[in-house]
Amino acid sequence: MNNFSFTTTKTLINAPGSLNDLATHCEALGVQRPLIVTDQGIVGAGLLEQLETVIKASNLAHAVYDQVVADPAEAIVFAALKVAKQHQADGIIGFGGGSSMDTAKLIALLARSEEKLEDIYGVDQVKGQRLPLMLIPTTAGTGSEVTAVAIITTGETTKAGVVSPVLLPDIALLDAELTRGLPPHVTAATGIDAMVHAIEAYTSAHKKNPYSDMLAREALRLMGANIVTAVKDGNNLEARQNMLLGACLAGQAFANAPVAAVHALAYPLGGHFHIPHGLSNSLVLPHVLRFNAPHAAPLYAELCDILCPEVNLRTDADKTNALIGYLEKLIETVGLPSTLSEAGVTEASLTTLASDAMLQQRLLINNPREVTESDALAIYQAAF
Repeated sequence: MNNFSFTTTKTLINAPGSLNDLATHCEALGVQRPLIVTDQGIVGAGLLEQLETVIKASNLAHAVYDQVVADPAEAIVFAALKVAKQHQADGIIGFGGGSSMDTAKLIALLARSEEKLEDIYGVDQVKGQRLPLMLIPTTAGTGSEVTAVAIITTGETTKAGVVSPVLLPDIALLDAELTRGLPPHVTAATGIDAMVHAIEAYTSAHKKNPYSDMLAREALRLMGANIVTAVKDGNNLEARQNMLLGACLAGQAFANAPVAAVHALAYPLGGHFHIPHGLSNSLVLPHVLRFNAPHAAPLYAELCDILCPEVNLRTDADKTNALIGYLEKLIETVGLPSTLSEAGVTEASLTTLASDAMLQQRLLINNPREVTESDALAIYQAAF
């Protein structure tokens, strides 16, 4: 028997142009004074203007907080919360990448529940309810629109997560029109990030279940078939929509069968060297898979059949090696750095990175193979 529970966003809309229906969704949720939570990249790309045009046409009294940054600190959350309260917002719209959506989740909660941020870090610490929440991703990577997690930077190099089903939005809109202007390197890094979500969900040591497995497989099929096209031809709307959907499916998978060592080793790279999260995952991915292979080869072999259907191999070990080779070649093809040194990481920092990775026990317990600090150091050294 495989006992499990599965939770996800209540309503998911997957269609180019679906942004144009946003006001209708606001009306259905009783939202008349939405706060849009976003970042300056979205403003510079002209995407906020598109969203505001839709909002203004319906005479909604909206406000904007557009100062979210990558890996947002607590100060960002508090600044956005202040704007929400001043505006008397009755609903929140998260618009952008994972950082904007994560911030929006917390604002929707804190603006209504009056809980303190420091009291809700961890799993299921949230006691109150949130304002109506709509999330609109503009990158095909994090899957934040379907995860019950918000990650915040809490110190110079440390992060913490709020994990609660209360953070799942009422509506997620997947509109590939919004991703047309995404630069190739961002498309590549976020795409690999989403593939990592699917791979780690499929091999998670805890809460792996038939629903997440199904979603992870389909996510990998979609993204494997479309990522190169999306990177090289950013205006290919079909590839863009497939990547958005693939990232969303992967998000649903890892929201229920959580990620593991790839993410645990990626977080310190972001904390110490400000490497974007997707690229951090990409840099350690092949090396974590090699480390896990003795324990996860049968599952990796199944994923090889999805991503490398043309290979005619019989053993799980050979298929695992083929999968790792495929991912290494893919990382090269989409133009991402393949070593830590290329990404600006110093060799002297590797011991510190390994020590910091051990702080991510929430993730490491999900890995198919136990990871010690010396293991983490060896993985970083292999990636260097």
